[in-house]
Amino acid sequence: MSDSTPGDATKRKNTGHDREKGRRFRSDGTSIWTKPGVSGPGVWVSCIKGKEKQAVGEVYQVFESIASDVWPQSAPDGDGEKSVESDGAEDGDDFEAQIAKELAAIKRPRKEQRFANCQTGTPCLIFISCKPPVDPVKLVLKYLEGVRETGITQTRYILRLTPVSNSCVTALPEIKHLIQKAMEEFVSPLGDDVAFSFKIELKIRNHSTLTRQSLIEAVGESVPRKFKVDLEAPEVFILVEVFKSTCGVSVVRDYYNLKKFNVLELASEGRREDTKIGLAP
Repeated sequence: MSDSTPGDATKRKNTGHDREKGRRFRSDGTSIWTKPGVSGPGVWVSCIKGKEKQAVGEVYQVFESIASDVWPQSAPDGDGEKSVESDGAEDGDDFEAQIAKELAAIKRPRKEQRFANCQTGTPCLIFISCKPPVDPVKLVLKYLEGVRETGITQTRYILRLTPVSNSCVTALPEIKHLIQKAMEEFVSPLGDDVAFSFKIELKIRNHSTLTRQSLIEAVGESVPRKFKVDLEAPEVFILVEVFKSTCGVSVVRDYYNLKKFNVLELASEGRREDTKIGLAP
């Protein structure tokens, strides 16, 4: 005979409800139990709705191709395999040599994955994180310049790419620090005396805590005073992407010349240029 009472049954019944009731949420609506899925260097990818999975595959293929040329990885050490093959040849035992070869291949360290798909839970939107030494800005510019030159995208579902050099939580002090760091990294190779005109390109998705105006003011205050705002023909663009509780930043050139990194528009321009060249006398 069970010793349970009706009260015990009620407690068990309400356990799930109480757990949900006790859960707390961030100001943007995301649960504090949720681990941030988007952070660090990477690339925002806008794609055709319903084709997110296919777009991820396309991005992996394109990015790996470019990264292999720009940031080649060292090949795994094959000395162990060669020694196993030579030993097998001396013994004349092909079967044992083959087994040893397969075991050596299993033990050999795999290549580190340079790209990873971070779940956004948002239709048409993908975030691909990049591991060093891959530079998201160089990666995206390399791809887009190729699209402009050839008129070929190598993809079917990708619409726009936006690089993120680094990211932080959506708190104004953190964002200011991130902007300062991004500007220092951009200016440092060019010299301290250099100065550019700039424009802030801000995009906000699934976030309602910080206002657009407060974000623009925070970014503007973090840019060195020698840089002047130019909304018509800026030399430098500060890309700020706010998604839920994450803010990503990058500093780029040629944002307008590269059609705001719109892949399809850039490909169309490339094909038009090829047509003009073909029709020239």
